[in-house]
Amino acid sequence: MKVIIDTSVWSLTLRRNAPTDEIAKVNLLRDLIADGRVVLLGAIRQEVLSGIRYPEQFARLRDYLRAFPDLELTTEDYELAAEFFNTCRRNGIQGSNTDFLICAVAHNRGYSIFTMDKDFENFQSYIPVTLH
Repeated sequence: MKVIIDTSVWSLTLRRNAPTDEIAKVNLLRDLIADGRVVLLGAIRQEVLSGIRYPEQFARLRDYLRAFPDLELTTEDYELAAEFFNTCRRNGIQGSNTDFLICAVAHNRGYSIFTMDKDFENFQSYIPVTLH
């Protein structure tokens, strides 16, 4: 099964010194990359690249991420993301548009989501989300 890697996991992995208790997550991402199971959305690419202070670091990371082509999204992905947003909001659960787009894309394609963001656990009560 393919896995959408959320910004939180990319950020952890790309730190120079990941916390010792998070090394297993870094190693899991490496294994997923080696197995060719990683999926990247353009919105996640943008989040990962945003806020990088030095142009040389930006260029190095941009070039690294180019190994992962952006998944092509469909109208149905955006529509389902809006439905998921509305369902969760009706039930008092907040989330970002990007988070709900990730959920929709994963659901539409039968992918799981690898994230450290606890919001996704809250979403699971109301929408069909599979976490890795």
